[in-house]
Amino acid sequence: MTRFWNDMKKYYDYEIRAAKSELKTEVANSYLNWIWWVLDPLFTMVIYYLIFGVVFQAKELYFTTFLFIGQTMWAFFNKNVVQSVKMIKRNKSIVARVYIPKFVLLVSNMMINAFKMAISWMIVVIMMIATRVPLSSHLLCFIPIMIVMTMVTFAVSINLMHFGVFVEDLGNVINIVMKLLLYMTGIFYSIETRLGPKHPLAAKIILHGNPMALLITDMRNVLLYDKAPHWIWLLIWAMISIFFSVIGIKTIYKNENTYVKVI
Repeated sequence: MTRFWNDMKKYYDYEIRAAKSELKTEVANSYLNWIWWVLDPLFTMVIYYLIFGVVFQAKELYFTTFLFIGQTMWAFFNKNVVQSVKMIKRNKSIVARVYIPKFVLLVSNMMINAFKMAISWMIVVIMMIATRVPLSSHLLCFIPIMIVMTMVTFAVSINLMHFGVFVEDLGNVINIVMKLLLYMTGIFYSIETRLGPKHPLAAKIILHGNPMALLITDMRNVLLYDKAPHWIWLLIWAMISIFFSVIGIKTIYKNENTYVKVI
């Protein structure tokens, strides 16, 4: 792991420059430019609100903000996981020409999605003010929840980045799995209030067994409902993330020369 931290320091500037370059390229030929980073999550939220808030009449307190918090966190996790599968192949021109630790590509991509997520969080703050959400005494719990979410995302992504080089159909499988998880993560409903009363065991399994369900639920609790997060389960998932991150990092280092031959 010493090599990993040394490489992180060594290539930090590259990660920042690569992320900035990708963001500029993404909006270079767009008439609305960076405004799309605001409109995209807003339009998605409007669609979800019309379906679940109007058609299915969801009744969670502060539902619009409730929905946007879930969407913001899920979008970060989903984009990084899906994009990680083809990360090395997508950067074939770089990987084949110069040496660069392959996880650097992943970290740079996570920075891009983190920037977009930050814009969404600013919208969340505006929505909380507009809907007069009371200031929570657990507001600072936002930080550890975000840290654990980043750890979980990195752990999943770095392992998928490795297998994505060798398993051609992995991208299709992950797309299907992520669609299934979307509805099992409580983006559009509260796992605790909707499933808990009638199916307490199922609610516990989904909440504790799906890290994103736990993280999104905890984030809503600390921001909207002034409740403490599930500290023990946050710690458990942080430890699990560290374990799988170490495995992923070692696997990446071990197979660096193989990737060039395969792609």
